[in-house]
Amino acid sequence: MSQLALPLQLADHAVFASFLNSGNETLVATLTGIATGDDNHGCWLWGAPATGKTHLLQAVCEAAGDRSVYVPLSMLAAAGPEILDGLASRELICIDDIDCVMGQPAWEAALFDLCNQVFDAGAQLIISADSTPRESATELADLGSRLAKLPVFQIHALGEAERVIALQLRSRHRGLELPDDTAKYLTKRSRRDMASLYELLDRLDREALRAKRRLTIPFVRGVLESRG
Repeated sequence: MSQLALPLQLADHAVFASFLNSGNETLVATLTGIATGDDNHGCWLWGAPATGKTHLLQAVCEAAGDRSVYVPLSMLAAAGPEILDGLASRELICIDDIDCVMGQPAWEAALFDLCNQVFDAGAQLIISADSTPRESATELADLGSRLAKLPVFQIHALGEAERVIALQLRSRHRGLELPDDTAKYLTKRSRRDMASLYELLDRLDREALRAKRRLTIPFVRGVLESRG
């Protein structure tokens, strides 16, 4: 996957196969189609933090390969809008966390130019945000008008039972067995958002590998207690 000449790397778990699409089937189908180059200009993806927006944008880029570029503005905003220069040469541009630069004139002007170049070239643009285009803090009316042309999808958070399934899906993707009782135990002993649960699963994977143990409830309880 081609990317900016900066220390960016896609997470190895951020693929469509490790994302539970329950409640988001239409969105995932749309993104899968965009990744494979269907006749679609892109979309605007919004939802609460830690619901999987970054995962999906990176999954699109992983599937699209070298014709794509992933731009996480939460990491790159300090570098200035010049980082957008030349991106329109790509067929697919995925801009994550656009909220980070909304309301900043230089950034909005650069984004407007990028949108014009992308749409004129018939390329694809996917944007993630915490809110819809109409609710974003855009001050440049022309930019708001351009962004409003993108199809809008809301990503829905998973319910409690779905969080258990999502944890097990991520575990299988990593070659790790997570029994039902252990998965349910984790969802009740950690913050409920998936980012926190996945971070905990990563730690348990490392600890289990080091100790050569399975992810039983007693082992998980010991790890949780050791971190206070």
